[in-house]
Amino acid sequence: MCTIMCYCSDKADYQQFVSGLSQTASRGPDAAKTLNIGSGIIGFQRLSIMGLTSEGMQPFSLHGNYLICNGEIYGFRPIREKLIQKGYSFSSDSDCEILLPLYEEFGVKMFSLLDAEFALVLYDAASNSFIAARDPIGIRPLFYGYDQNGEILFASEAKNLVHLVQKIYPFPPGYYYKDGNFICYRDITEVTAVHNDSLDILCQNIHDKLIAGVRKRLDSDVPMGFLLSGGLDSSLICAVSSSILKKPIRTFAIGMETDAIDLKYAKEVAEYIGSEHTEVIITREQVIQALPKVIKVLATYDITTIRASMGMYLLCQAIHATTDIRVLLTGEISDELFGYKYTDFAPSPEEFQKESVKRVKELYMYDVLRADRCISVHSMEARVPFGDLDFASYVLSIAPEKKMNVYDKGKYLLRRAFEQDALLPHSILMREKAAFSDAVGHSLVDDLKDYAETVYTDEAFMEKTRNYNYAAPFTKESLLYRELFESFYPGQAHMIKDFWMPNKKWKGCNVSDPSARVLSNYGASGY
Repeated sequence: MCTIMCYCSDKADYQQFVSGLSQTASRGPDAAKTLNIGSGIIGFQRLSIMGLTSEGMQPFSLHGNYLICNGEIYGFRPIREKLIQKGYSFSSDSDCEILLPLYEEFGVKMFSLLDAEFALVLYDAASNSFIAARDPIGIRPLFYGYDQNGEILFASEAKNLVHLVQKIYPFPPGYYYKDGNFICYRDITEVTAVHNDSLDILCQNIHDKLIAGVRKRLDSDVPMGFLLSGGLDSSLICAVSSSILKKPIRTFAIGMETDAIDLKYAKEVAEYIGSEHTEVIITREQVIQALPKVIKVLATYDITTIRASMGMYLLCQAIHATTDIRVLLTGEISDELFGYKYTDFAPSPEEFQKESVKRVKELYMYDVLRADRCISVHSMEARVPFGDLDFASYVLSIAPEKKMNVYDKGKYLLRRAFEQDALLPHSILMREKAAFSDAVGHSLVDDLKDYAETVYTDEAFMEKTRNYNYAAPFTKESLLYRELFESFYPGQAHMIKDFWMPNKKWKGCNVSDPSARVLSNYGASGY
Protein backbone atom coordinates (compact mmCIF):
# COMPACT_ATOMS: atom_id res chain seq x y z
CA MET A 1 0.00 0.00 0.00
CA CYS A 2 1.00 3.61 -0.53
CA THR A 3 -0.48 7.00 0.29
CA ILE A 4 -1.47 9.54 -2.34
CA MET A 5 -2.58 13.07 -1.55
CA CYS A 6 -3.29 16.12 -3.67
CA TYR A 7 -4.35 19.69 -2.89
CA CYS A 8 -5.72 21.11 -6.13
CA SER A 9 -5.06 24.80 -5.47
CA ASP A 10 -2.21 27.25 -6.11
CA LYS A 11 -3.07 28.75 -2.72
CA ALA A 12 -2.60 25.48 -0.84
CA ASP A 13 -0.90 25.72 2.55
CA TYR A 14 2.24 23.60 2.22
CA GLN A 15 2.77 22.97 5.95
CA GLN A 16 -0.86 21.94 6.48
CA PHE A 17 -0.56 19.58 3.54
CA VAL A 18 2.59 17.98 4.91
CA SER A 19 0.93 17.59 8.30
CA GLY A 20 -2.05 15.85 6.72
CA LEU A 21 0.14 13.52 4.69
CA SER A 22 2.14 12.56 7.78
CA GLN A 23 -0.95 10.91 9.32
CA THR A 24 -0.50 7.82 7.12
CA ALA A 25 3.25 7.26 7.27
CA SER A 26 2.75 3.53 7.92
CA ARG A 27 1.02 3.11 4.53
CA GLY A 28 4.25 4.12 2.81
CA PRO A 29 7.22 3.69 5.15
CA ASP A 30 9.95 3.34 2.51
CA ALA A 31 10.04 6.88 1.11
CA ALA A 32 7.99 10.07 0.98
CA LYS A 33 7.91 13.02 -1.40
CA THR A 34 5.90 16.21 -1.59
CA LEU A 35 5.97 18.34 -4.71
CA ASN A 36 4.57 21.82 -5.34
CA ILE A 37 3.73 21.89 -9.05
CA GLY A 38 2.42 25.43 -9.13
CA SER A 39 -1.24 24.58 -9.61
CA GLY A 40 -1.27 22.53 -6.44
CA ILE A 41 0.63 20.15 -4.21
CA ILE A 42 0.97 16.38 -4.65
CA GLY A 43 2.34 13.98 -2.07
CA PHE A 44 3.29 10.32 -2.03
CA GLN A 45 4.34 7.82 0.64
CA ARG A 46 5.80 4.64 -0.81
CA LEU A 47 5.57 1.00 0.15
CA SER A 48 7.85 -0.68 -2.38
CA ILE A 49 6.21 -3.74 -3.94
CA MET A 50 6.99 -3.67 -7.66
CA GLY A 51 10.15 -2.04 -9.00
CA LEU A 52 12.08 -1.64 -5.76
CA THR A 53 14.72 0.84 -6.97
CA SER A 54 14.56 4.58 -6.30
CA GLU A 55 13.49 5.10 -9.92
CA GLY A 56 10.13 3.60 -8.97
CA MET A 57 9.44 6.44 -6.54
CA GLN A 58 6.51 8.70 -7.37
CA PRO A 59 5.34 11.23 -8.48
CA PHE A 60 6.01 10.12 -12.04
CA SER A 61 6.30 12.86 -14.65
CA LEU A 62 6.07 12.92 -18.43
CA HIS A 63 5.91 15.96 -20.72
CA GLY A 64 4.81 18.20 -17.86
CA ASN A 65 2.15 15.79 -16.61
CA TYR A 66 2.39 14.28 -13.11
CA LEU A 67 0.92 11.14 -11.58
CA ILE A 68 0.56 9.62 -8.12
CA CYS A 69 -1.03 6.18 -7.83
CA ASN A 70 -1.67 3.67 -5.08
CA GLY A 71 -2.33 0.53 -7.05
CA GLU A 72 -1.40 -2.68 -8.77
CA ILE A 73 -1.72 -2.77 -12.56
CA TYR A 74 -2.04 -6.42 -13.55
CA GLY A 75 -0.52 -7.54 -16.83
CA PHE A 76 1.53 -4.33 -17.03
CA ARG A 77 4.59 -5.92 -18.65
CA PRO A 78 3.03 -6.63 -22.09
CA ILE A 79 1.43 -3.17 -21.99
CA ARG A 80 4.82 -1.64 -21.30
CA GLU A 81 6.35 -3.54 -24.23
CA LYS A 82 3.71 -2.12 -26.58
CA LEU A 83 4.36 1.37 -25.25
CA ILE A 84 8.11 0.91 -25.78
CA GLN A 85 7.38 -0.02 -29.40
CA LYS A 86 5.53 3.28 -29.69
CA GLY A 87 8.61 5.18 -28.53
CA TYR A 88 8.08 5.53 -24.79
CA SER A 89 10.91 4.76 -22.39
CA PHE A 90 10.78 3.69 -18.74
CA SER A 91 13.26 4.18 -15.93
CA SER A 92 11.88 1.63 -13.45
CA ASP A 93 10.10 -1.72 -13.16
CA SER A 94 7.13 -0.08 -11.42
CA ASP A 95 3.79 -1.13 -12.84
CA CYS A 96 2.37 2.36 -12.25
CA GLU A 97 4.93 4.02 -14.52
CA ILE A 98 2.93 2.91 -17.56
CA LEU A 99 -0.04 5.11 -16.59
CA LEU A 100 1.18 8.47 -17.90
CA PRO A 101 2.02 7.05 -21.35
CA LEU A 102 -1.36 5.30 -21.37
CA TYR A 103 -3.02 8.59 -20.56
CA GLU A 104 -1.22 10.25 -23.45
CA GLU A 105 -2.49 7.50 -25.74
CA PHE A 106 -6.08 7.12 -24.50
CA GLY A 107 -6.95 10.02 -22.19
CA VAL A 108 -9.61 9.23 -19.56
CA LYS A 109 -10.67 6.18 -21.62
CA MET A 110 -7.59 4.62 -20.01
CA PHE A 111 -9.50 3.91 -16.80
CA SER A 112 -11.96 1.52 -18.42
CA LEU A 113 -9.05 -0.38 -20.03
CA LEU A 114 -7.19 -1.11 -16.81
CA ASP A 115 -7.16 -4.51 -15.14
CA ALA A 116 -6.18 -3.04 -11.81
CA GLU A 117 -7.02 -2.02 -8.30
CA PHE A 118 -6.00 1.59 -7.96
CA ALA A 119 -6.57 5.10 -6.73
CA LEU A 120 -4.76 7.88 -8.56
CA VAL A 121 -4.49 11.60 -9.16
CA LEU A 122 -3.09 12.93 -12.42
CA TYR A 123 -2.12 16.49 -13.34
CA ASP A 124 -2.72 17.35 -16.99
CA ALA A 125 -0.39 20.20 -17.92
CA ALA A 126 -2.12 21.01 -21.22
CA SER A 127 -5.42 21.78 -19.51
CA ASN A 128 -3.85 22.82 -16.17
CA SER A 129 -6.29 20.50 -14.40
CA PHE A 130 -6.36 17.55 -12.04
CA ILE A 131 -7.99 14.19 -12.74
CA ALA A 132 -8.65 11.56 -10.06
CA ALA A 133 -9.96 8.00 -10.40
CA ARG A 134 -10.66 4.86 -8.40
CA ASP A 135 -11.00 1.19 -9.35
CA PRO A 136 -14.50 -0.24 -9.99
CA ILE A 137 -14.79 -2.09 -6.66
CA GLY A 138 -12.96 0.45 -4.53
CA ILE A 139 -10.30 -1.94 -3.30
CA ARG A 140 -7.86 0.96 -3.06
CA PRO A 141 -9.08 3.82 -0.85
CA LEU A 142 -9.63 7.39 -1.92
CA PHE A 143 -11.38 10.31 -0.20
CA TYR A 144 -12.02 13.92 -1.10
CA GLY A 145 -13.25 17.19 0.38
CA TYR A 146 -13.30 20.91 -0.25
CA ASP A 147 -11.43 23.65 1.58
CA GLN A 148 -13.02 26.91 2.69
CA ASN A 149 -12.45 28.37 -0.77
CA GLY A 150 -14.14 25.46 -2.53
CA GLU A 151 -10.89 23.91 -3.79
CA ILE A 152 -10.86 20.11 -3.87
CA LEU A 153 -8.41 17.82 -2.08
CA PHE A 154 -7.88 14.06 -2.56
CA ALA A 155 -6.23 11.60 -0.18
CA SER A 156 -5.89 7.88 0.47
CA GLU A 157 -7.44 8.08 3.92
CA ALA A 158 -9.88 10.28 5.78
CA LYS A 159 -7.29 11.02 8.46
CA ASN A 160 -5.20 12.88 5.84
CA LEU A 161 -8.03 15.39 5.40
CA VAL A 162 -9.47 15.82 8.91
CA HIS A 163 -8.03 19.30 9.54
CA LEU A 164 -8.06 20.48 5.93
CA VAL A 165 -11.73 20.17 4.93
CA GLN A 166 -15.07 20.47 6.69
CA LYS A 167 -16.68 17.38 5.20
CA ILE A 168 -14.89 14.24 4.01
CA TYR A 169 -16.43 12.05 1.32
CA PRO A 170 -15.45 8.62 -0.04
CA PHE A 171 -14.55 8.81 -3.72
CA PRO A 172 -17.07 6.63 -5.61
CA PRO A 173 -15.60 3.39 -7.04
CA GLY A 174 -15.62 3.10 -10.82
CA TYR A 175 -15.63 6.88 -11.28
CA TYR A 176 -13.16 9.49 -12.40
CA TYR A 177 -13.19 13.18 -11.49
CA LYS A 178 -12.54 15.83 -14.13
CA ASP A 179 -13.41 19.52 -14.37
CA GLY A 180 -15.56 19.44 -11.26
CA ASN A 181 -17.60 16.40 -12.31
CA PHE A 182 -17.63 12.76 -11.16
CA ILE A 183 -18.13 10.47 -14.16
CA CYS A 184 -18.79 6.71 -14.02
CA TYR A 185 -16.46 4.84 -16.35
CA ARG A 186 -17.48 1.35 -15.21
CA ASP A 187 -20.28 -0.08 -13.09
CA ILE A 188 -18.96 -3.52 -12.11
CA THR A 189 -22.49 -4.65 -11.18
CA GLU A 190 -23.98 -3.90 -14.60
CA VAL A 191 -24.99 -7.15 -16.31
CA THR A 192 -25.08 -6.96 -20.11
CA ALA A 193 -25.66 -10.68 -20.70
CA VAL A 194 -26.99 -13.21 -18.18
CA HIS A 195 -25.10 -16.51 -18.06
CA ASN A 196 -27.60 -19.34 -17.70
CA ASP A 197 -25.41 -22.24 -18.77
CA SER A 198 -25.26 -25.70 -17.22
CA LEU A 199 -23.68 -26.02 -13.79
CA ASP A 200 -20.70 -27.77 -15.38
CA ILE A 201 -19.95 -24.81 -17.64
CA LEU A 202 -20.60 -22.22 -14.96
CA CYS A 203 -18.39 -23.99 -12.45
CA GLN A 204 -15.58 -24.50 -14.96
CA ASN A 205 -15.58 -20.78 -15.71
CA ILE A 206 -15.64 -19.91 -12.00
CA HIS A 207 -12.73 -22.28 -11.50
CA ASP A 208 -10.62 -20.93 -14.37
CA LYS A 209 -11.31 -17.26 -13.71
CA LEU A 210 -10.52 -17.48 -10.01
CA ILE A 211 -7.25 -19.29 -10.72
CA ALA A 212 -6.37 -16.56 -13.23
CA GLY A 213 -7.23 -13.90 -10.64
CA VAL A 214 -4.99 -15.56 -8.05
CA ARG A 215 -2.14 -16.10 -10.51
CA LYS A 216 -1.83 -12.44 -11.47
CA ARG A 217 -1.77 -11.45 -7.77
CA LEU A 218 1.23 -13.67 -7.08
CA ASP A 219 3.49 -11.30 -9.01
CA SER A 220 5.56 -9.45 -6.42
CA ASP A 221 9.13 -8.32 -5.88
CA VAL A 222 8.79 -8.72 -2.10
CA PRO A 223 7.85 -11.62 0.24
CA MET A 224 4.19 -12.66 0.34
CA GLY A 225 1.96 -14.21 2.99
CA PHE A 226 -1.59 -15.52 3.18
CA LEU A 227 -4.32 -14.97 5.75
CA LEU A 228 -5.95 -18.32 6.50
CA SER A 229 -9.09 -18.49 8.62
CA GLY A 230 -9.94 -22.12 7.84
CA GLY A 231 -13.13 -21.05 6.08
CA LEU A 232 -13.87 -21.76 2.42
CA ASP A 233 -12.72 -18.48 0.91
CA SER A 234 -9.30 -17.99 2.47
CA SER A 235 -8.61 -21.74 2.27
CA LEU A 236 -9.28 -21.73 -1.48
CA ILE A 237 -7.00 -18.75 -2.06
CA CYS A 238 -4.21 -20.46 -0.11
CA ALA A 239 -4.67 -23.81 -1.83
CA VAL A 240 -4.79 -22.34 -5.33
CA SER A 241 -1.74 -20.17 -4.63
CA SER A 242 0.22 -23.12 -3.28
CA SER A 243 -0.69 -25.14 -6.35
CA ILE A 244 0.43 -22.38 -8.72
CA LEU A 245 3.67 -21.57 -6.92
CA LYS A 246 4.55 -25.24 -6.40
CA LYS A 247 6.32 -24.43 -3.14
CA PRO A 248 5.29 -23.99 0.49
CA ILE A 249 3.54 -20.68 1.17
CA ARG A 250 3.42 -18.84 4.51
CA THR A 251 -0.01 -18.89 6.13
CA PHE A 252 -1.25 -17.10 9.25
CA ALA A 253 -4.27 -17.71 11.47
CA ILE A 254 -5.58 -16.03 14.62
CA GLY A 255 -7.82 -17.03 17.49
CA MET A 256 -8.89 -16.12 21.01
CA GLU A 257 -7.15 -18.00 23.79
CA THR A 258 -10.45 -19.43 25.10
CA ASP A 259 -12.48 -20.56 22.09
CA ALA A 260 -10.57 -20.19 18.83
CA ILE A 261 -13.07 -21.98 16.59
CA ASP A 262 -11.27 -21.75 13.27
CA LEU A 263 -7.68 -22.45 14.31
CA LYS A 264 -8.17 -26.19 14.02
CA TYR A 265 -9.59 -25.84 10.52
CA ALA A 266 -6.81 -23.48 9.45
CA LYS A 267 -4.26 -25.95 10.75
CA GLU A 268 -5.94 -28.77 8.84
CA VAL A 269 -5.71 -26.76 5.62
CA ALA A 270 -2.11 -25.76 6.30
CA GLU A 271 -1.07 -29.35 6.85
CA TYR A 272 -2.95 -30.49 3.74
CA ILE A 273 -1.27 -27.93 1.44
CA GLY A 274 2.07 -28.10 3.24
CA SER A 275 2.33 -24.42 4.17
CA GLU A 276 4.64 -22.83 6.70
CA HIS A 277 1.91 -22.04 9.21
CA THR A 278 1.81 -19.59 12.13
CA GLU A 279 -0.91 -19.28 14.78
CA VAL A 280 -1.44 -16.08 16.75
CA ILE A 281 -3.39 -16.30 20.01
CA ILE A 282 -5.00 -13.16 21.44
CA THR A 283 -6.63 -12.29 24.77
CA ARG A 284 -9.60 -10.24 25.88
CA GLU A 285 -7.24 -7.57 27.21
CA GLN A 286 -5.52 -7.23 23.83
CA VAL A 287 -8.86 -6.84 22.07
CA ILE A 288 -10.14 -4.14 24.44
CA GLN A 289 -6.82 -2.31 24.41
CA ALA A 290 -6.70 -2.29 20.59
CA LEU A 291 -10.28 -1.07 20.12
CA PRO A 292 -9.58 2.71 19.96
CA LYS A 293 -6.61 2.15 17.64
CA VAL A 294 -8.70 -0.04 15.34
CA ILE A 295 -11.51 2.49 15.08
CA LYS A 296 -9.04 5.27 14.32
CA VAL A 297 -7.42 3.10 11.65
CA LEU A 298 -10.74 2.10 10.10
CA ALA A 299 -12.51 5.47 10.25
CA THR A 300 -15.83 3.71 10.79
CA TYR A 301 -18.37 3.04 13.53
CA ASP A 302 -19.95 0.06 11.76
CA ILE A 303 -20.40 -2.85 14.18
CA THR A 304 -19.66 -5.69 11.77
CA THR A 305 -16.57 -4.04 10.32
CA ILE A 306 -15.09 -3.27 13.74
CA ARG A 307 -15.76 -6.74 15.14
CA ALA A 308 -14.21 -8.44 12.13
CA SER A 309 -11.26 -6.05 12.17
CA MET A 310 -10.13 -6.85 15.70
CA GLY A 311 -8.67 -10.22 14.76
CA MET A 312 -7.33 -9.04 11.39
CA TYR A 313 -5.66 -5.97 12.92
CA LEU A 314 -3.92 -7.97 15.66
CA LEU A 315 -2.91 -10.71 13.24
CA CYS A 316 -1.37 -8.23 10.80
CA GLN A 317 0.37 -6.49 13.69
CA ALA A 318 2.01 -9.78 14.60
CA ILE A 319 2.97 -10.56 10.99
CA HIS A 320 4.60 -7.15 10.59
CA ALA A 321 6.47 -7.46 13.87
CA THR A 322 7.87 -10.94 13.27
CA THR A 323 8.32 -11.38 9.49
CA ASP A 324 9.58 -9.62 6.35
CA ILE A 325 6.27 -10.06 4.53
CA ARG A 326 5.06 -7.07 2.50
CA VAL A 327 2.06 -8.53 0.60
CA LEU A 328 -0.91 -10.45 2.04
CA LEU A 329 -3.54 -12.31 0.03
CA THR A 330 -6.99 -12.48 1.61
CA GLY A 331 -10.40 -14.07 0.94
CA GLU A 332 -12.67 -11.00 0.99
CA ILE A 333 -15.45 -10.35 -1.59
CA SER A 334 -16.63 -13.95 -2.01
CA ASP A 335 -19.69 -13.45 0.23
CA GLU A 336 -20.96 -10.48 -1.76
CA LEU A 337 -20.79 -12.52 -4.96
CA PHE A 338 -21.98 -15.96 -3.84
CA GLY A 339 -24.08 -15.13 -0.81
CA TYR A 340 -24.07 -14.80 2.96
CA LYS A 341 -25.89 -16.98 5.45
CA TYR A 342 -28.74 -14.45 5.46
CA THR A 343 -29.13 -14.52 1.67
CA ASP A 344 -30.47 -18.06 2.09
CA PHE A 345 -33.65 -16.18 3.02
CA ALA A 346 -33.83 -14.28 -0.28
CA PRO A 347 -37.48 -14.51 -1.40
CA SER A 348 -36.67 -14.64 -5.13
CA PRO A 349 -33.75 -14.74 -7.58
CA GLU A 350 -34.37 -11.08 -8.37
CA GLU A 351 -34.06 -10.15 -4.70
CA PHE A 352 -30.90 -12.24 -4.34
CA GLN A 353 -29.29 -10.42 -7.28
CA LYS A 354 -30.45 -7.03 -6.01
CA GLU A 355 -28.85 -7.75 -2.64
CA SER A 356 -25.61 -8.91 -4.27
CA VAL A 357 -25.46 -5.72 -6.35
CA LYS A 358 -26.07 -3.61 -3.24
CA ARG A 359 -23.33 -5.38 -1.29
CA VAL A 360 -20.77 -5.10 -4.09
CA LYS A 361 -21.54 -1.40 -4.54
CA GLU A 362 -21.01 -0.84 -0.80
CA LEU A 363 -17.92 -3.01 -0.40
CA TYR A 364 -15.62 -0.01 -0.16
CA MET A 365 -17.32 0.99 3.11
CA TYR A 366 -17.15 -2.42 4.78
CA ASP A 367 -15.05 -5.54 4.02
CA VAL A 368 -12.73 -3.86 1.51
CA LEU A 369 -12.18 -0.98 3.93
CA ARG A 370 -11.37 -3.47 6.70
CA ALA A 371 -8.81 -5.38 4.64
CA ASP A 372 -7.08 -2.25 3.39
CA ARG A 373 -6.75 -0.50 6.74
CA CYS A 374 -5.83 -3.48 8.92
CA ILE A 375 -3.11 -4.51 6.49
CA SER A 376 -1.83 -1.11 5.32
CA VAL A 377 -1.47 0.34 8.83
CA HIS A 378 1.10 -2.39 9.37
CA SER A 379 3.00 -1.46 6.19
CA MET A 380 1.79 -4.31 4.01
CA GLU A 381 -0.31 -4.52 0.86
CA ALA A 382 -3.63 -6.37 0.61
CA ARG A 383 -4.47 -8.35 -2.52
CA VAL A 384 -7.97 -9.70 -2.98
CA PRO A 385 -8.33 -12.34 -5.73
CA PHE A 386 -12.13 -12.60 -5.40
CA GLY A 387 -12.15 -8.93 -6.38
CA ASP A 388 -10.57 -9.68 -9.74
CA LEU A 389 -12.61 -7.63 -12.21
CA ASP A 390 -13.10 -10.42 -14.75
CA PHE A 391 -14.04 -12.92 -12.04
CA ALA A 392 -16.40 -10.60 -10.15
CA SER A 393 -18.08 -9.39 -13.33
CA TYR A 394 -18.67 -12.97 -14.47
CA VAL A 395 -20.15 -14.17 -11.18
CA LEU A 396 -22.44 -11.14 -11.04
CA SER A 397 -23.71 -12.06 -14.49
CA ILE A 398 -24.60 -15.67 -13.60
CA ALA A 399 -28.36 -16.24 -13.49
CA PRO A 400 -29.27 -15.56 -9.85
CA GLU A 401 -31.45 -18.68 -9.57
CA LYS A 402 -28.24 -20.68 -10.06
CA LYS A 403 -26.40 -18.77 -7.30
CA MET A 404 -29.15 -18.99 -4.69
CA ASN A 405 -28.91 -21.69 -2.07
CA VAL A 406 -31.22 -24.23 -3.69
CA TYR A 407 -28.63 -26.96 -3.12
CA ASP A 408 -28.82 -27.10 0.70
CA LYS A 409 -25.27 -25.77 0.70
CA GLY A 410 -24.23 -22.10 0.67
CA LYS A 411 -21.85 -20.98 -2.10
CA TYR A 412 -22.47 -24.29 -3.84
CA LEU A 413 -21.17 -23.15 -7.24
CA LEU A 414 -17.82 -22.10 -5.76
CA ARG A 415 -17.48 -25.35 -3.84
CA ARG A 416 -18.42 -27.48 -6.82
CA ALA A 417 -16.02 -25.57 -9.06
CA PHE A 418 -13.05 -26.88 -7.06
CA GLU A 419 -14.37 -30.29 -6.00
CA GLN A 420 -12.50 -32.26 -8.66
CA ASP A 421 -9.13 -30.60 -8.03
CA ALA A 422 -8.80 -31.97 -4.48
CA LEU A 423 -6.84 -28.84 -3.57
CA LEU A 424 -8.55 -28.93 -0.16
CA PRO A 425 -9.90 -31.64 2.14
CA HIS A 426 -13.50 -32.32 1.13
CA SER A 427 -14.66 -31.53 4.66
CA ILE A 428 -13.15 -28.04 4.41
CA LEU A 429 -14.49 -27.44 0.92
CA MET A 430 -18.02 -28.30 2.07
CA ARG A 431 -17.82 -26.76 5.55
CA GLU A 432 -20.55 -24.22 6.32
CA LYS A 433 -19.57 -20.59 6.75
CA ALA A 434 -18.83 -19.03 10.12
CA ALA A 435 -18.64 -15.27 10.56
CA PHE A 436 -14.97 -14.23 10.84
CA SER A 437 -15.36 -12.29 14.10
CA ASP A 438 -17.20 -15.26 15.62
CA ALA A 439 -14.74 -17.79 14.27
CA VAL A 440 -11.79 -15.98 15.87
CA GLY A 441 -13.72 -16.93 18.99
CA HIS A 442 -17.32 -16.34 20.05
CA SER A 443 -15.83 -14.70 23.11
CA LEU A 444 -14.38 -11.84 21.04
CA VAL A 445 -17.80 -10.36 20.26
CA ASP A 446 -19.08 -11.24 23.73
CA ASP A 447 -16.10 -9.49 25.31
CA LEU A 448 -16.73 -6.34 23.26
CA LYS A 449 -20.41 -6.34 24.24
CA ASP A 450 -19.58 -6.92 27.90
CA TYR A 451 -17.02 -4.13 27.87
CA ALA A 452 -19.59 -1.70 26.42
CA GLU A 453 -21.93 -2.62 29.28
CA THR A 454 -19.31 -1.42 31.76
CA VAL A 455 -18.94 1.93 29.98
CA TYR A 456 -22.60 3.03 30.03
CA THR A 457 -25.44 2.75 32.46
CA ASP A 458 -28.87 2.25 30.91
CA GLU A 459 -29.68 5.89 31.64
CA ALA A 460 -26.46 7.17 30.08
CA PHE A 461 -27.07 5.03 27.00
CA MET A 462 -30.56 6.46 26.49
CA GLU A 463 -29.31 10.01 26.97
CA LYS A 464 -26.26 9.76 24.71
CA THR A 465 -28.04 8.07 21.81
CA ARG A 466 -30.28 11.15 21.52
CA ASN A 467 -27.23 13.08 20.30
CA TYR A 468 -27.24 11.22 16.99
CA ASN A 469 -29.72 11.64 14.16
CA TYR A 470 -27.68 9.93 11.45
CA ALA A 471 -27.03 6.18 11.83
CA ALA A 472 -28.07 6.43 15.46
CA PRO A 473 -26.49 3.87 17.82
CA PHE A 474 -28.97 1.20 18.93
CA THR A 475 -26.93 -0.82 21.43
CA LYS A 476 -24.30 0.09 24.00
CA GLU A 477 -21.69 -1.56 21.79
CA SER A 478 -22.65 0.60 18.81
CA LEU A 479 -22.66 3.73 21.01
CA LEU A 480 -19.14 2.94 22.22
CA TYR A 481 -17.93 2.60 18.64
CA ARG A 482 -19.66 5.81 17.56
CA GLU A 483 -18.22 7.86 20.41
CA LEU A 484 -14.72 6.61 19.65
CA PHE A 485 -15.26 7.37 15.96
CA GLU A 486 -16.44 10.91 16.74
CA SER A 487 -13.37 11.51 18.87
CA PHE A 488 -11.18 10.93 15.81
CA TYR A 489 -13.48 12.07 12.99
CA PRO A 490 -15.92 14.60 14.45
CA GLY A 491 -18.96 15.24 12.28
CA GLN A 492 -17.92 12.77 9.56
CA ALA A 493 -20.44 9.96 10.18
CA HIS A 494 -21.86 10.39 6.66
CA MET A 495 -18.71 8.68 5.27
CA ILE A 496 -20.43 5.38 6.10
CA LYS A 497 -23.85 4.85 4.53
CA ASP A 498 -25.34 2.87 7.42
CA PHE A 499 -24.78 -0.15 9.63
CA TRP A 500 -24.03 -3.37 7.78
CA MET A 501 -27.03 -5.56 8.57
CA PRO A 502 -28.98 -8.41 6.93
CA ASN A 503 -31.91 -7.33 4.75
CA LYS A 504 -34.56 -6.73 7.41
CA LYS A 505 -37.35 -6.81 4.80
CA TRP A 506 -36.80 -10.54 4.32
CA LYS A 507 -38.47 -13.11 6.52
CA GLY A 508 -35.95 -14.47 9.04
CA CYS A 509 -33.62 -11.47 8.69
CA ASN A 510 -35.23 -8.86 10.94
CA VAL A 511 -32.55 -9.17 13.60
CA SER A 512 -30.98 -6.66 15.99
CA ASP A 513 -27.39 -7.87 15.66
CA PRO A 514 -25.35 -8.20 12.43
CA SER A 515 -23.70 -11.48 13.42
CA ALA A 516 -24.78 -14.54 11.44
CA ARG A 517 -24.92 -16.28 14.82
CA VAL A 518 -28.37 -14.80 15.44
CA LEU A 519 -29.87 -16.27 12.26
CA SER A 520 -32.05 -19.37 12.49
CA ASN A 521 -30.06 -21.11 9.73
CA TYR A 522 -26.65 -20.63 11.36
CA GLY A 523 -26.82 -24.18 12.68
CA ALA A 524 -23.47 -25.76 13.40
CA SER A 525 -21.46 -23.10 11.55
CA GLY A 526 -18.29 -22.23 13.39
CA TYR A 527 -18.13 -25.33 15.57
